[in-house]
Amino acid sequence: MTERPLTDWLPLTKQEVEKRGWDEVDIVLVSGDAYVDHPAFGTAVIGRIMESEGFRVAIIAQPNWKDDLRDFKKFGRPKYFFGVTAGCMDSMVNHYTANKRLRSNDSYTPGGEAGFRPDYATIVYSNILKTLYPDVPVLLGGIEASLRRVTHYDYWQDKLMPSILVDSGADMLVYGMGEQPLREILKLVRKNVPFSSMRNINQVSFLHNASTPLRDYNNWNTVELASHEVCLEDKIKYAANFKIVEVESNKWQANRITQQVGNQVLVINPPFKTMDEAEVDKSFDLPYTRMPHPKYKKRGPIPAYDMIKFSVNMHRGCFGGCSFCTISAHQGKFIASRSETSVLKEVEEITKHPEFKGYISDLGGPSANMYKMKGKDESICARCQSPSCIHPVICSNLDTSHKPLTELYRKVDANPKIKKAFVGSGVRYDLLVDDFNKNNEDGNHDEYLEQLTTRHVSGRLKVAPEHTADDTLRIMRKPSFKYFKLFKKKYDQIQEKHNLKQPLIPYFISSHPGCEEQDMANLAAETKDMGFQLEQVQDFTPTPMTVAEVIYYSGVHPYTLKPVKTAKTRDEKQAQNRYFFWYKPEYKDWIRNRLNKLNRPDLADKLLGSPKKENGSKTKYNRNYTRSKKR
Repeated sequence: MTERPLTDWLPLTKQEVEKRGWDEVDIVLVSGDAYVDHPAFGTAVIGRIMESEGFRVAIIAQPNWKDDLRDFKKFGRPKYFFGVTAGCMDSMVNHYTANKRLRSNDSYTPGGEAGFRPDYATIVYSNILKTLYPDVPVLLGGIEASLRRVTHYDYWQDKLMPSILVDSGADMLVYGMGEQPLREILKLVRKNVPFSSMRNINQVSFLHNASTPLRDYNNWNTVELASHEVCLEDKIKYAANFKIVEVESNKWQANRITQQVGNQVLVINPPFKTMDEAEVDKSFDLPYTRMPHPKYKKRGPIPAYDMIKFSVNMHRGCFGGCSFCTISAHQGKFIASRSETSVLKEVEEITKHPEFKGYISDLGGPSANMYKMKGKDESICARCQSPSCIHPVICSNLDTSHKPLTELYRKVDANPKIKKAFVGSGVRYDLLVDDFNKNNEDGNHDEYLEQLTTRHVSGRLKVAPEHTADDTLRIMRKPSFKYFKLFKKKYDQIQEKHNLKQPLIPYFISSHPGCEEQDMANLAAETKDMGFQLEQVQDFTPTPMTVAEVIYYSGVHPYTLKPVKTAKTRDEKQAQNRYFFWYKPEYKDWIRNRLNKLNRPDLADKLLGSPKKENGSKTKYNRNYTRSKKR
């Protein structure tokens, strides 16, 4: 295959700008990730949108922030503004484990090398740009900016921080999936409208001088939060703030939010309504090369790219509303699906990749099986304020038909260049359990599960029960563990019918708010009895803009303001985590002694005794691996 010309990528160097014949750059994007020109990478999407609107865009990827700052100066002053993002992950989640240990690698860097972005990258990059070019506007975007747009708890410093706009000195912030507000901003900058006059755009946030009255726009009502300073003094007020922010973030007709921060007022304009099919297609159908920039060739592969280069993201958003998860906070509660035509077009594009061998690694999304799901009567959705469509029960107005997804799987399978198309994203299993999900009049759930199990499982299927204790699961906004057992029974029956051996891989979390030590011992014992031997597990990390983070910091649930017990010290967290590893000799004495002290010798016997026998022989354990999820 002939090598693509360098001009197929957005420019990363001054030489590439000159090669295009440009005498200046309109917009410079600064990112904490290496530049991969693929729709799964936010910088590429934003850059391609700007390009499609006629702007000359250049990218500064992973600039050196510790030298003479030459990386930040290489394109000079852009005509309109700088766009800044920490990358596809919050930089602190990217850098540190749940135990606050520095990670040794970075999946978004060539060779997987760590150390190519700073802590709090958005703040660091923005401050540098404001020092070098004080009169050039800085626009923040990406998940770090989105989830830190209001007063938030920072686990790594163990303190409340104000909106990231305060510490970054940036002019404006776009939160959530940024295509809609970005297109509005681009229309205005073309007309030379200053950022200080862009006050009526949905889904942006900015700081306003508190001494000047805030104008009314678009018939928005305004909800005022407790000030940042009040939150510093009163954890309950901080918790109460979160409920307002989450509710407004998930409404079709939301209110504008304000919060006093010192002598300024933080303003968060209401979000746009979820993108329709044509809008989503427009983003995915841009002319991506689908490859990393050629400058990285000698530095080694980019792990995050290798993981997704033969995958297709079919939708965005998640209506699960899990307490520990940031997906709905950033992508929204309502599902934005691509058209079948757009998905099949991307599948065809993947088959042209020089390394493609016939296997699609993932036909998925945040939750693999929410494609094209929405309210049956959308006027009900327009009035809804619930953070979850499926907790504590599945909404009777939610159309959970898997038929569109099943048919799309079959159409991908019919492509003669595709040997196998797998589903690598996590499947929301509770949507497929009839006892929990009553919206299955035509049996489409069973049809989907059989199609998935027989055609699209790559050796094992990932699902996320997260816990076994009902009290903890309620706080997580997850269904009772009994529904996982029913799903496993249905899944095993299909496997037996087709003579398959594809183990389930269940994800579990330790130290989640509401989980006590005995709950973890019970979890370990119950999963042991089911034949699971868990080898890698996730310890809870409080990330900004989640219910669980608010509980961890404040000690109360933001919706009830009632206390919730949470493991916080390293010893408490390690104690919970150890029960996962009951099969390791070095933990057996510790577990028995610990459970005896908790007056639960029965649990110790159950956990450390011989496994249950089936048909006179020991149960064979499935060695299940659960990896840390980027939430």
